[in-house]
Amino acid sequence: MRRALLLRHPQVAPHWAGRCYGRSDVGLSTAGRAQARRWAARIRAQDFDRVIASPARRSRWPAGLLSRDVEIDPRLAERDFSAWEGLSWDAIWRAEGDAMDGMIDAPERFRPGGGETTSELAARALSWWQGLAGDATVLAVTHGGPIGVLAGSLLGLAPRGWLAHVPKPGEGLWIAGDAISPWTAP
Repeated sequence: MRRALLLRHPQVAPHWAGRCYGRSDVGLSTAGRAQARRWAARIRAQDFDRVIASPARRSRWPAGLLSRDVEIDPRLAERDFSAWEGLSWDAIWRAEGDAMDGMIDAPERFRPGGGETTSELAARALSWWQGLAGDATVLAVTHGGPIGVLAGSLLGLAPRGWLAHVPKPGEGLWIAGDAISPWTAP
């Protein structure tokens, strides 16, 4: 049975709070780095066939604490928000208003900031999942977007239901076959 612990990267640097950072390569906060070190103390004893990370340093760095042999897979990258990257969510809301709901209501068409559609994000994340060996046990350090769409898709939910499966920074989900359960950071 395919099993994966999907960890959302820890907390990012404070000046990114309340901002859209998607594909932007932002660093971790001091608290985020400390959280990653606690992960390493808790997770090292677990047996994973592979440790995989998104290309973003906020995912790569914590993964490097967990294994010397981290695989980088761009399919685990966060959504590309293009022109929205770096803007505050408040500014985006003022400019876009209810149009932002297109990420959920028009997943095939709406490109937030001109970036990636929800359907493109889902196809990329599902391609990664489907490419894993059927009996693999992997740990992946990734982002809220890929985790939410994977969990929601595997549960057969519509995009509106995916948001409930996006863990907080530093937390994650265990996926084992068709069972999904939360993983809470130490």
